[in-house]
Amino acid sequence: EEIKENKIEIRNTHINIGTGKEVSIKQLAELVKEKVGFKGELFFNTEKPDGTMRKLTNVTKLHNLGWHHKIDIEEGVGRMYEWYVG
Repeated sequence: EEIKENKIEIRNTHINIGTGKEVSIKQLAELVKEKVGFKGELFFNTEKPDGTMRKLTNVTKLHNLGWHHKIDIEEGVGRMYEWYVG
């Protein structure tokens, strides 16, 4: 809505949407586990160290357009899960 109000035209580019805060794959998996109430154990394949160990979106373009996140990752994962099961 904020971008729409600014009437900025965006073409031929990608824009990362996120908080711009780093989160490890392990942290994200544990967060999802907590939010969905999974009681099992998480296992990580340590033999594949070349995989993405963390996620960090560059939100510079988004911020330059005047948009900033209002929901943190913890709340967002919880809300997405509630929407999905709702």
